[in-house]
Amino acid sequence: MKDMKKKVLGLTLGIALAGATIGGAVAGYAESNSQEAVTESPDNEYTNDDVNKTSMAELVSDEEADADSDNESFSYSNVADVAEDVMPSIVSITNKSVQEVQDWFSRQTYQMESESAGSGIIIGENDTELLICTNNHVVEDSDTLTVTFIDDESYEAQVKGTDKENDLAVVAVKLDDISDDTRSKIKIAKYGDSDSLRVGEQVVAIGNALGYGQSVTTGIVSALNRDITASEDGSEASATTYQDLIQTDAAINPGNSGGALLNMNGEVIGINSAKASESGVEGMGYAIPISKAMPILENLMSKQTRSKVDEDKIGYLGINGQGVSDQAVQLYNVPAGVYVTKVQSGSPADKAGLREGDIITKFDGTEVSDMSDLQERLQYYSAGETVELTIQTNKDGAYAEKTLEITLGSRSQSAS
Repeated sequence: MKDMKKKVLGLTLGIALAGATIGGAVAGYAESNSQEAVTESPDNEYTNDDVNKTSMAELVSDEEADADSDNESFSYSNVADVAEDVMPSIVSITNKSVQEVQDWFSRQTYQMESESAGSGIIIGENDTELLICTNNHVVEDSDTLTVTFIDDESYEAQVKGTDKENDLAVVAVKLDDISDDTRSKIKIAKYGDSDSLRVGEQVVAIGNALGYGQSVTTGIVSALNRDITASEDGSEASATTYQDLIQTDAAINPGNSGGALLNMNGEVIGINSAKASESGVEGMGYAIPISKAMPILENLMSKQTRSKVDEDKIGYLGINGQGVSDQAVQLYNVPAGVYVTKVQSGSPADKAGLREGDIITKFDGTEVSDMSDLQERLQYYSAGETVELTIQTNKDGAYAEKTLEITLGSRSQSAS
C-alpha cells in the first residue's frame, strides 16, 4: 500500500464564522491520480521526564492491558455501548474572537465579535491542569475559549500548544476550577492503534455537531492514507496539505472538528478534522490517525500554558516578512516559514542577529508559516521575555538551521 500511488483530494477548508460553528466543512472537491504518495513522519521529539502528567497511554492499568492481550477481539456489542462509555471523555469547545470586517459600501473596517464551536477529547492531566486535544482550526485566533463537559458545566480554557501544519492543538482547564461533581462525571479517553485499522471496520464519531451538543454517528473506515489539501479562504496561497488521513463515511458535520473517531472497543483511533462538502459528494469525512497525532500531542502537552497579554505589553521583534508559499517550497527548495524582508535597525531581531533573507521556521518551539502565525504567537508573550527563534539562513546557496535567542522589545520601542 505504501508504494502505491494514492489519490490526492483537492479540497478547500470552509470555516463558518459570525454566529456559526467551526467545523471541518470542506468545499471545492477534485480528485487526481497523478500525484505520488508522500508519507511523512512528524519531526517532533518529546520527553516526559520533566513533566509530571498522565497521558492516555498511562491510563490503562496492568490488569486492563493483560485483559486486552488475552481478548484482543473484544468489542462492544453495539454503538450505544460505545457512546455511553466514551461520552464522558468528549467536550464541546466554544471559541470567541474579534474579527475585522470591511463594509463594502463605506469602505470602512469595523470589529465584530464572532463565536464558533468545535469538539475536543480529554487526553490527560498534570498536577494543575486537565488536558484536552482538538484541531488547531477550532482554537486559532481565539480571545476566549470555553470547554463544556458532559454535565453541561462550562469552564474557561487556555491554549497550551498548537501545531498548525498538522491541525492539532491542546487546551488546558485548571483543575482547581473544575467542581468535584464535574470531575466525578468525566474521564480521560483510551486510545487504540490506528496503524492496525482495516478498510471496512466499523467506527463511531462523536462531536459537537453544528454546536448543538454532542451527537453520535457511525459508519466504516472507507479508506486509509488519504491526502487532502485545505484552504481557509479558498486561495492556493493559503492551502495546506494534510497527509495520511483516515477516510470514513460516518457523518462528520461542522462542529465535529476535534472530536473522536472510535473503534468498537471504545478507543480513540482518530481526531475528526474535515469533510468533503461539494454538491453531489456524500459520506467523505476525514480524521487524523491517533498513532500519528500522539507524539505531536505529547509534545504540546509539555508546553507552558499561556494567556494572551495586554495589548500594550505584547512583545515585538522588529521585522517585516511574508510567508513562503507552497509553490516556492516545491519549485525552489526554500524552507517553509516566514521570509524576513526587513529587519529594523536596533530592534530586538537586529540585536539577536536576524538578517534579511533569513526564514523563521519556529517561534519558541512552535512552527510558524506566515506573519499572521507569528503575530498570533506574539500575543502570548510580554516585552522583556527571552525566546528562541529557529531560523534557516542561506549560506553559499544552501539553507542551514540556526537557533537565536531574542529578548522581545515593547511596542513603545517599535513606535519610536
